Amino acid sequence: MHLAVQLTLASLSQQVLVGLAETTTLFIVSSGLSLVLGVLRIPNISHGALYMLGAFLAYSITRMLGGTAAGFFASLLLAPLAVAFISLVVERFLLSRLYERDHLMLLLFTFALALVFNDVVNIVWGAGYRSMQLPSMFQGSFSFSGLFLPRYSLFLLCVGPLVAIGLWFLINRTKIGKISRAAAVHREMVGAVGINVSWVFAAVFMIGCFLAGLGGSLVAPTQSITQGMDASIIIEAFLIVIMGGLGNVWGALLGSLIFGLTDSLGVLIWPQFSIVFPYAAVIVVLLLRPAGLLRSTW
Repeated sequence: MHLAVQLTLASLSQQVLVGLAETTTLFIVSSGLSLVLGVLRIPNISHGALYMLGAFLAYSITRMLGGTAAGFFASLLLAPLAVAFISLVVERFLLSRLYERDHLMLLLFTFALALVFNDVVNIVWGAGYRSMQLPSMFQGSFSFSGLFLPRYSLFLLCVGPLVAIGLWFLINRTKIGKISRAAAVHREMVGAVGINVSWVFAAVFMIGCFLAGLGGSLVAPTQSITQGMDASIIIEAFLIVIMGGLGNVWGALLGSLIFGLTDSLGVLIWPQFSIVFPYAAVIVVLLLRPAGLLRSTW
């Protein structure tokens, strides 16, 4: 019995580590969506398509650079930057003309954008599956105290806190972060003091989309890269944002932890119905706190 308990504790610890690694990409994508939702008041349905675009761009960049470690790290920078640039073009020429429209109009517009990006992916990369190999430095696992953690999962566990700290610094310690928080509360007042709110919105939209592209780049080596991979992530991201509190980036972090850990532990507890666990957690949280875990900006 003692051995069984040890095995159970070891399995539980293993799944918690796996869940935390999964939480990293969920948080990165969800925080970008929450940032755009909180400041621009835009329910960006195309966020998942930008995540998909980031994954395909990371795949292509890595292949062009020979699949080396340098190529992999370059893809983690260049793919999200390319997604951010595309989002800037979309925001300046299209989205900026719709800020005063009803939320339903914005919802339909971003849904149309998602369809366009899916068609672009189909034209450029085709409908087949792509796979991106990890560089040798991330292959294999670390072993400690009887637990095995893939090297890449450990890398993800390091990236997540760095992104969270970077977001905290951006929101609380930079000029654009402070202006963005003010614009989220009263955009007319911010414009009245001479600040170009339009470009503030463009910068926030770019940052949010950069995070979507980064999430796609990070997840690219861990799963098949294919058209339609945006469908599941956008559902999960919206659920996390709603659970954490609409527009609250730190609520997105808390929601990602709950979603990622329940998903991972569900595989251990009841594998046949593991997909149900994170959605059940969302239902429980919203029943107890309908407005979300943390204060909503809406």
